[in-house]
Amino acid sequence: MSEEKIPLLLIGGGGHCRSCIDVIEAEGRFRIVGIVEADARAAFDQGDYPLVGYDADLPDLVKQTPHCLICIGQLKSAEIRRRLQQRLQALGAIFPVIVSPYAYVSPKAEIGAGSIVMHHALLNANTRVGEHCIINSKVLLEHDSVIGDQVHLATGALVNGAVEVGSGCLIGSGAVIKQGCRIAADTVVGAGALVLVSLEKSGTYTGVCK
Repeated sequence: MSEEKIPLLLIGGGGHCRSCIDVIEAEGRFRIVGIVEADARAAFDQGDYPLVGYDADLPDLVKQTPHCLICIGQLKSAEIRRRLQQRLQALGAIFPVIVSPYAYVSPKAEIGAGSIVMHHALLNANTRVGEHCIINSKVLLEHDSVIGDQVHLATGALVNGAVEVGSGCLIGSGAVIKQGCRIAADTVVGAGALVLVSLEKSGTYTGVCK
């Protein structure tokens, strides 16, 4: 007899939610109950999955379905995702880790609650990923790197060995971070950037950082 799937609420119904759904379906551990959207906002059409309520309904919804995944994308700031995490946590939500079966995660890697690892990402030995992170498609996270909470490593980002990325950062698509560099919390590294030195001060960085 097959194991019964765990009911799961998706918080946020935009474009990133579609990608999350694809990973959740491929992983096969959860049954998506539906999507919760911001008050008075219409959700994107998510196929078979209904809009089951709004932020105001969260107390009742979380009571019925405690397993939740925040499916709001993270561009520039992690603040919306942080606020949602705090509210859901106060309501007693349970935050699973979602890992695509098409990703590789070393048995010696660690991933925090509420994080999602998307298709074809590669997390090598002794990497540590914090809570509520987005490790997007085709990210390479090399050995001994440490990623803080609420970080989005966007598509194709290359994070080399022993890098430290502070909480709340966005590392843009195709960005490359040299081994051993440190990235200050709440920093945005633009798409395609090349980071050759530590970024000790929060801010937005593009191009070649050296």
